[in-house]
Amino acid sequence: MALYEHVFIARQDVSATQVENITADFSKIIEENGGKVAKNEYWGLKTLAYRIKKNRKGHYVLLNVDAPHAAVSEMERQARLNEDILRYMTVRVEELEEGPSVVLRSKAEKENRRGPRSDNRGPRPDRGDRKES
Repeated sequence: MALYEHVFIARQDVSATQVENITADFSKIIEENGGKVAKNEYWGLKTLAYRIKKNRKGHYVLLNVDAPHAAVSEMERQARLNEDILRYMTVRVEELEEGPSVVLRSKAEKENRRGPRSDNRGPRPDRGDRKES
C-alpha cells in the first residue's frame, strides 16, 4: 500500500465537532477500502491567504494515510461532494512523519516563547497615587 498525506480545509462556520465528524467519515472510508489512518491532526481555525467561496478562515485537518489508491480516490470523491470542504490536497510520500507535524511543533514553540516578561524592566510600579478622572 502507498503512504499519503491528506490535508483539507473546512468552512469557518462549521463547528469543531462537525469537522471531527467529517474526519471520522474520511477515516471510515479509508478503513472500509482496506487502508488505515495512521495519524489525524486538527490544526485549528486559521486565516486563509485569500478568500475561498466567500470564506476568510478555515478549519485545517491533516490525515496520514496508509491505503491503496482506490481508497484515497474514494475519499477525494467524497471531499468534492461535501459542501463543507473548501479545499483538499493529497500528496504521496515515501514515509509518514512520526510525532507531531511541523505546524503543531511551531504552534507549541510559539506558546512556549510567550511567558512572563522577559525584559529587565522588573515588576510594574504601583499606580495607587494616580487620580481617577
